[in-house]
Amino acid sequence: MYRVFPEESVLVIVDIQERLMRVMPDREQVIRNTLILMELANQFQIPVIVTEQYPKGLGPTVPEIASKLQGNKLMEKITFSACPELIELIKETGRSQVLLAGSETHVCVYQTVRDLLDAGYKVQVPCDAVCSRRTLNHENALSLMRELGAVITNTETVVFDVLKIAGSKEFKVMSPLVK
Repeated sequence: MYRVFPEESVLVIVDIQERLMRVMPDREQVIRNTLILMELANQFQIPVIVTEQYPKGLGPTVPEIASKLQGNKLMEKITFSACPELIELIKETGRSQVLLAGSETHVCVYQTVRDLLDAGYKVQVPCDAVCSRRTLNHENALSLMRELGAVITNTETVVFDVLKIAGSKEFKVMSPLVK
């Protein structure tokens, strides 16, 4: 539960969309850390699933992330939780662990994490790769997710947990990204 196994993991990126992210005080940090997680997924062949909440109204995924989506699944939704559709996509991968980034922490991220935990998935949420407009809502949602059984971690911990050792080709790619 507290270890990240790349061969068992899926990276889910929830609703990091243009109109939503414009109003997020931690916008740059969340996008940067999500890009780091995407590169980690690329290095270790971790499938990536990206959701968009009502893209007609909230716009597409931010360009920084959208430009890295080739070969990954994009799922549009109108519900706040990405489930049950997300669960079907994860089942297709045969994996049991979810790393989850996105916005907003207290709405779509929280409801998706809750549903994934209910479905029996192990979920880790890097607290520096999720955001809400208000700090209190962000912190409250992280606390609720922890109480439900999600592991609240951070991007750098996830990176080094997956890397396991220094000196590998993956280490040489990832190390400069977290400095």
